[in-house]
Amino acid sequence: MSLHRDAVAVLSAWTAPTPEEEALRQEFLDHLRAHDDAMLRACVPGHLTATTAVLSHDGTQVLLTLHPKAGMWLPMGGHCEVSDTSLAAAALREAWEESGISGLELLPGPLAVDKHVVWCHPPTSWHLDVEYAAVAPPGAEAVISEESLDLRWFPVDEIPDLSDEATRRLAKRGQAALGSGSRAVG
Repeated sequence: MSLHRDAVAVLSAWTAPTPEEEALRQEFLDHLRAHDDAMLRACVPGHLTATTAVLSHDGTQVLLTLHPKAGMWLPMGGHCEVSDTSLAAAALREAWEESGISGLELLPGPLAVDKHVVWCHPPTSWHLDVEYAAVAPPGAEAVISEESLDLRWFPVDEIPDLSDEATRRLAKRGQAALGSGSRAVG
């Protein structure tokens, strides 16, 4: 199955938890229908991306990256690659690349969707973000990548002001998914 077909299948099957996210889910599906390259950075009006909130093994903390372009504490995430076989695989790859943590376990998802302006194609373009959560093994130590100014663990209920509501929402949904005992290996 192609990455594009996987995204259509995932978003078609996903039940959005809010009316706002349902509208975004429909917008993402419309975008996929209109653009064969919707999964790739080359898609100028915008493209689907994969984000992952990396949680501590007990779900009490979330690992955030200080994003160099946004200047904010955000979850791991980014562009899909041609080699990605699914949105979930892209989310897990991005989480591993940006956190340096081996053995991450992706929770069933997606957990949220978000749309935000980015700088991929000046003056602006959009990231149509499909969001997941992953659990780090006990004792996991993060390693800062070239894509980050800093990495830090924050209590899920104490994400810094220099972040956004989408990050807070995703971390809490990930914590809730982990607490429900629902786990899947990614």
